Amino acid sequence: MTPFTYERAASPEAAAKAVAERPDAKFVAGGTNLVDLMKLGVEKPTHLVDVSRLKLGGIEETPEGGLKIGAQVKNSDLAADPMVRRRYPLLSRALLAGASGQLRNAASTGGNLLQRTRCPYFSNVAMPCNKRAPGSGCSALGGFNRNLAVLAASEACIATHPSDMAVAMAALDARVHTVTGAGEARTIPLADFYRAPGEDPRRETTLGHGELIAAVTLPPPPKGRQVYRKVRDRASYAFALVSVAAVVDGEGGEVRTSRLALGGVAHKPWRAVEAEKALTGARADGEAFAEAADAAMKDARGYGHNDFKIELAKRTIRRTLADAAGRAA
Repeated sequence: MTPFTYERAASPEAAAKAVAERPDAKFVAGGTNLVDLMKLGVEKPTHLVDVSRLKLGGIEETPEGGLKIGAQVKNSDLAADPMVRRRYPLLSRALLAGASGQLRNAASTGGNLLQRTRCPYFSNVAMPCNKRAPGSGCSALGGFNRNLAVLAASEACIATHPSDMAVAMAALDARVHTVTGAGEARTIPLADFYRAPGEDPRRETTLGHGELIAAVTLPPPPKGRQVYRKVRDRASYAFALVSVAAVVDGEGGEVRTSRLALGGVAHKPWRAVEAEKALTGARADGEAFAEAADAAMKDARGYGHNDFKIELAKRTIRRTLADAAGRAA
């Protein structure tokens, strides 16, 4: 591990300023991802700013009837919170599907949004990876890519985003609130938070260096029933091959509104807007769900080992929508 210095921040503004002033500095909270990458030699910060003790651990109702979730709220606490379980069961289920209990007790809300990819070539410093070293190539394109992206990838990178929580938050129209290195507040819709891989996949979000996540807000709960389904290789502590977050509101066998977000298939939690459009006003039946699944995956492309994900995603979408619509009815 590269030697590093350490400081404990006294406020969000001080933390953001401390990181912004040093290009080699990183925030550390739960450390469930960063520390592993430091041990592997993928991340090499020479200065860590500890934000784990900042007063950003609250969950409170907003005046509009939504929720404000502090960036330092632990995943286990968020999943168990009565307001989350009652109003946003989608989020609670996604968190409980996300990791082991020990990791959920350490992982923070802000850190979960910023997880790095679990692409095996990214974590192996002996292999070329454009996300680690731009211009070196993407080993996954011709290598073992079973767990990697089939939507919105580029020739430079086909890595996927690993968070379950973020998929649920994408379906719930979450907004991310930050403090910049200059001490200014900024609000970013989650839909605009992640960057496409493009030719330089190093930058994964729209955050500037030193910009600290302070909170996430959720709007009032959407109408309809919420379902989260995760398909993985084993029943616990595994990242998604495909996951689906669905909200369906219907009446009289017809879908009035829907929300659909996918995990395990793209560089970010993927909001399936075309599928939502296809469902609006449609009968809540298998044919409509199949059309929505086809719309969600119409631009998908496999890279060999992950070809199966396209059909798997379609089947998972159909099953999840059927569950949500059935419960809504």
